[in-house]
Amino acid sequence: MKRLTGLSALALIIASTSGCGWIYGENGYFRDRGSDYREARQTAPMQLPANVEAKRLDPLLPVPEQIATATETGEFDVPRPQPLSSTGQASEFSLQKSGDSRWVVAQRVPAEVWPVAVQFFTDNGFRIAEERPQTGEFVTTWERFDALSGSMARRLSSRVSDVSPDAETRVRVRIEPGVQRNTSEIFVVSAERPAGSTADVAFTTRSSNPSLDSALLDEMLVSLARSAEQGGSVSLLAARDFDAPNRVSLSEDGNGNPVLSLSSDFDRAWSGVGRSLEMADVRIDDMNRSLGVYYINLAESASKAKEEPGFFGKLFGSEPSKEEQEARAERFQVRLTPAGDSVQVSVEKDINTVAPADVARRVLDLIQNNLG
Repeated sequence: MKRLTGLSALALIIASTSGCGWIYGENGYFRDRGSDYREARQTAPMQLPANVEAKRLDPLLPVPEQIATATETGEFDVPRPQPLSSTGQASEFSLQKSGDSRWVVAQRVPAEVWPVAVQFFTDNGFRIAEERPQTGEFVTTWERFDALSGSMARRLSSRVSDVSPDAETRVRVRIEPGVQRNTSEIFVVSAERPAGSTADVAFTTRSSNPSLDSALLDEMLVSLARSAEQGGSVSLLAARDFDAPNRVSLSEDGNGNPVLSLSSDFDRAWSGVGRSLEMADVRIDDMNRSLGVYYINLAESASKAKEEPGFFGKLFGSEPSKEEQEARAERFQVRLTPAGDSVQVSVEKDINTVAPADVARRVLDLIQNNLG
């Protein structure tokens, strides 16, 4: 019956497309909207309260000021956009600027950028003092320029003239998820102290030496682009260190229910379990980080959820209906519970009911196999 309805709808569409002004006419549903912008009216800019500190945002697509006339009337044909060039020369890493701020944008998730950024600094003579993968930050120790690798020391000395040769510098690198999906933003801030000083100079919001930060970002950009071209440095295997727990063990709790124990803090465990479920192609319908719960559906794969059915697929009913999907759904909850210095991962049917032992063990095995 559903397929017959689809065929009838298709026949109705074909029969009604010839000469129907209500579809393509001036008042039709699919009318040409290319000149609608001429009816736009300028409004006053938004005003913020006096006690609010505003951050300047540069427009991404500014309207050009060189406009011949604003009173031109009549129809206007919007030119078709030019196709994007696919020469293969575009780098996955680019330098972005906004005012005095500079940062690197990577077409990679933070977990993949992390090991390459750490490797760049260690290869050039920096020593890592603190690593916080769960927040995407690492800090180097206090170093003099002449303690770095020869090539890096020469390049920095030639570009940064306002640093005393005896001064010590340390760097904080922060890797954040980018505005666009599956991208990262890399920020570098440096701090300086006089030679012989033991003071622990704190990092500030704005760098004390922008020229040094710019030089480091430029050097990192060249190194990251080269590593991406060579194809050996950025890998998912290396990215597992970003959120992989130190130890993982599958056992049973006091009631005999399977439980996975992760020797890590909650942030790293949450990130690692989520990544493992995705790598195992487990469908995640929802998540609640404050409760530490991933809501999964074992009847559907994660990759299939990303595939949208086409027009004819929806029309002829080749895609299962919501009722059919709901009828075959196998929904469970993967719960993370902090326990001292570790995190316990369990599988539940709902908040009051544990999952069957065979289901829980299957899900926890998938998580364990993709964690490290």
